[in-house]
Amino acid sequence: MDSIRQQKSARLIQKDLAEIFLLEGKNWFPNAMITVTQVRISPDMSIARVYLSLFAIKDKESLLQDITIHTSEIRKHLGNRIGKQVRIIPELKFFIDDSLDYMEKIDQALKK
Repeated sequence: MDSIRQQKSARLIQKDLAEIFLLEGKNWFPNAMITVTQVRISPDMSIARVYLSLFAIKDKESLLQDITIHTSEIRKHLGNRIGKQVRIIPELKFFIDDSLDYMEKIDQALKK
């Protein structure tokens, strides 16, 4: 169970990362729609696991690799936004959130 502090930081990071991907994402990742679905922070606030939904893209793994390449730039933008509110800007680890695809498969199976 996450502490209240972790939950607040996770919400703050999720909101700001969503804005960063909205504003800067079109320069770094054209033709891709990236949504931040969830952020989980380690108890010491040093690592943030960021779950992304990737739309309008065929090869999600290669896009995830591109996002990983740009992690330092994304973290810098995040630091500029939340640097006054948190003590440590966490290291970002990105993962594909495939829960929507999973729900769609279950829905298709139930329709059969």
